[in-house]
Amino acid sequence: MVIIMNPEATAENISEVIKAIEGAGLEAKIMEGAQQKIVGVIGDKTKMASVAIGAMPGVDHSVEISKSYKLASREFHPQSTTIDVDGIKIGGGEPVVMAGPCAVESLEQLLSAAEIVKKGGAKFLRGGAYKPRTSPYSFQGLEVEGLKILAKAREKTGLKVITEVTTVEGIAPVAEYADILQIGARNMQNFGLLKEVGKCGKPVMLKRGLASTIDEWLNAAEYIMNAGNPDVILCERGIRTYETYTRNTLDLSAVAAIKHLSHLPIIVDPSHGTGKWRMIKPMAFAAIAAGADGLMMEVHPNPAKALSDGSQSLTSENYFEVMRGVQKLSKLMREENLNPIVE
Repeated sequence: MVIIMNPEATAENISEVIKAIEGAGLEAKIMEGAQQKIVGVIGDKTKMASVAIGAMPGVDHSVEISKSYKLASREFHPQSTTIDVDGIKIGGGEPVVMAGPCAVESLEQLLSAAEIVKKGGAKFLRGGAYKPRTSPYSFQGLEVEGLKILAKAREKTGLKVITEVTTVEGIAPVAEYADILQIGARNMQNFGLLKEVGKCGKPVMLKRGLASTIDEWLNAAEYIMNAGNPDVILCERGIRTYETYTRNTLDLSAVAAIKHLSHLPIIVDPSHGTGKWRMIKPMAFAAIAAGADGLMMEVHPNPAKALSDGSQSLTSENYFEVMRGVQKLSKLMREENLNPIVE
């Protein structure tokens, strides 16, 4: 349930509504609307049966939310959320690109990648310091040393940093060095980890699970938000189907679905979504045309020598070509006021 307050509602009116909600043994969450404040009710709404909320001063009306996720729902927060990362707005209209190698391999490799990424126009440098791999014998990342290398690249280029956190114990060191914490597909339903990143004070990008439904994905986001972190970015990176030609099946319909169901921004990762560098350009263009708020792409100075995911990594020339097209397409869509999403 959400309670819509009148535009003229006072702080005292809102405080009384919150007291009534908490008095019924439920939790209240306040969200700012364009004109009004909205109070969300978290918990068993049947406990509100004896509370005449609609008659309280300052209350306009209440709305039932049918979804199992509340805070992530557009019913709870009708306006699309924009997440500000030190002046870079994700969900603010212009697509934001996050690019870089799958893994941080060395200072030289990452600085080279960062220069390429910045020159092409991306705002975020991606790179894994901790690498959860299918095989225990595969490269697992440089861990804390990798985080320090990412910080050096940020200092030199001005790019913001996004990197994956894989364990509860790893949250503190990653949060110290990264601007956005990434939750990978394998950890989308690691609920203990989701709860703890909800307390970290940094934006979180939540990748869709390997075979997760959109409902499961949004409920995972709810764990983070319910723990106190409203700054969640969703990332569609493909799901596992019976198709074997591509690494995953990139579900671009998820962009339209998320825009309808949720107020959270969504970006698309065509690198993991396809596993083939030749498919990144058309899928990146399609993602922008579908209304995605940004892209995450793998870029490596020398993909043939990459320690992980070289086959889906772009060379500098291919990356620049993709970025030129993305910039032209997004500019055209803004100029022509082409919004494919009916929210």
